[in-house]
Amino acid sequence: MSTNESKTVAAAMAALWRGEIPATTRVLSAARDAERDYRPHAKSRSAWELITHLATSDVWFIDCISAGHFSFDPTKAKAAEASFTSVADVVAFYESSVPSKLAALCDNSDEFLSQSVDFFGMMQMSRAAWIGFANNHSIHHRGQLSAYLRSMGGKVPDIYGPSADSANAPA
Repeated sequence: MSTNESKTVAAAMAALWRGEIPATTRVLSAARDAERDYRPHAKSRSAWELITHLATSDVWFIDCISAGHFSFDPTKAKAAEASFTSVADVVAFYESSVPSKLAALCDNSDEFLSQSVDFFGMMQMSRAAWIGFANNHSIHHRGQLSAYLRSMGGKVPDIYGPSADSANAPA
């Protein structure tokens, strides 16, 4: 991707992500505090671990892309996750953080958005491309959480159309 294309790519990737935020918010909101310890398998994250990871990792990705380097501080991550006491807290954090941080990231120059960022020595992409990758990461974890919901006694909200739990579900 050339430098003069990066702002266009970033805008397109961010538009896709902004389009996913309402569905992610619906899935997060569908989780119930009473079932936060639900875990479908011993190797799986608990519902609460997944909920807090989804919200905090979206912000982490945007912050790392903005900073131009990926770094992970497990103590800081655990502290961020521990700051929540309810699903509603997580949803409020997600809704107040992700859209504004994503907008601020995209409000940078072509040159800034075209700069390559290394992901722990495993791969390198432009900041613009990382926006799309981060959105995919978010969708992946949202899918995991949506698969937990029925087993937790909840309902799967509409994501890309009516779910089987929706009032608008086909008969």
